[in-house]
Amino acid sequence: MMREKLLFLSHRIPYPPNKGDKIRSYHLLEHLTRKYDVYLGAFVDDPSDWQYQEKLKNLCRECCLIPMNPSASRLLSLSGFLEGSALTLPYYRNARLGKWVEDIVSGHSVKKMVVFSSAMAQYVEKYEDCRRIMDFVDVDSDKWMQYAKSKSWPFDAIYRREGRLLEKYERKIASEFDASFFVSPEEAALFSKIAPESSQKTYHYCNGVNAEYFSPEQVHSSPYGNQEKIIVFTGAMDYWPNIDAVEWFSEEVLPKILERIPDARFYIVGSNPSSAVRKLAAQEGVVVTGRVEDVRPYLYHSKVAVAPLRIARGIQNKVLEAMAMGKPVVASPQALEGIMENEGCMLAENAENFAVHVAGILEGKEAAHGRECILKNYDWEANLSGFSLHLEGECIS
Repeated sequence: MMREKLLFLSHRIPYPPNKGDKIRSYHLLEHLTRKYDVYLGAFVDDPSDWQYQEKLKNLCRECCLIPMNPSASRLLSLSGFLEGSALTLPYYRNARLGKWVEDIVSGHSVKKMVVFSSAMAQYVEKYEDCRRIMDFVDVDSDKWMQYAKSKSWPFDAIYRREGRLLEKYERKIASEFDASFFVSPEEAALFSKIAPESSQKTYHYCNGVNAEYFSPEQVHSSPYGNQEKIIVFTGAMDYWPNIDAVEWFSEEVLPKILERIPDARFYIVGSNPSSAVRKLAAQEGVVVTGRVEDVRPYLYHSKVAVAPLRIARGIQNKVLEAMAMGKPVVASPQALEGIMENEGCMLAENAENFAVHVAGILEGKEAAHGRECILKNYDWEANLSGFSLHLEGECIS
């Protein structure tokens, strides 16, 4: 029996699943390929990701992967000032991808479309006769508004403009598409408040965790020094909220911890560390690893994971993975937003709270962990089942 065709568009290649949006997009894609012949269109912004194109070609019926030069794309995005549009849209505009989408839709009678990230919706706006499902993941427009609050002129004005115009576009897409999904109930509720005209077709599905892969029962060799008491942060270190988080923790929290525990070490584990992050390695007690092949040894042999994000959207995979590994987590309110049953997570609202909680754990204070919460609430297949029903038009509420 012939399988139905489906177009899947993503702003970033959905493999490997080693960072927030790629974890979600990969599991969504893999879930869809079980039922549909999937035609995948995506950008590749990290040259090291080209090695994975064969993996995706084996998974999908056809792939169109477009190289992206971030510097060139930033220049192209400036045309948004002339168009009166959000700069995000021309940043992701590409004639080759647009032609490929047209050829796939017309040549293969595609009637179902899944779009991952709002900027990719521009490629399918005209296909009103198709069933189109949008995975916004986060309310990106609100993220730009958050950025604006922490920036000085002229960037604060530019970011506010981006937030305002991207919100206008998000509302347009949500009104035209058959359903819109977000990463948490809180994100869906926020968007429903922003776009009440689309609230009846706004939903969420939570991220999942591969609990067998991120398991405390698997033993890993230690990447640390024998006498070190490890605090770990994991994440893509070219992402501004992560950069802001580790800078703040290194400067405001870690010195307080070192006063009590001189052999404490703060490991910043993640790819593409910015110059600001690399400079932190000069501070006492800070280690910047750069890209690692596997974050699990760093989590497994740490004493505590921290998530001191001050700007955050949706569910933080770094928190879920640490919980799955059976590690106590100390996190800001922003980092815990959307996470169900925060067992195993200690809330810290300021530098003093962080220092007290983390130091206590390093000194041997008993701390709970959240693996049971992960097993109960964060299974990919269970969480994606509702998405599939909406794609088939079987859910009306």
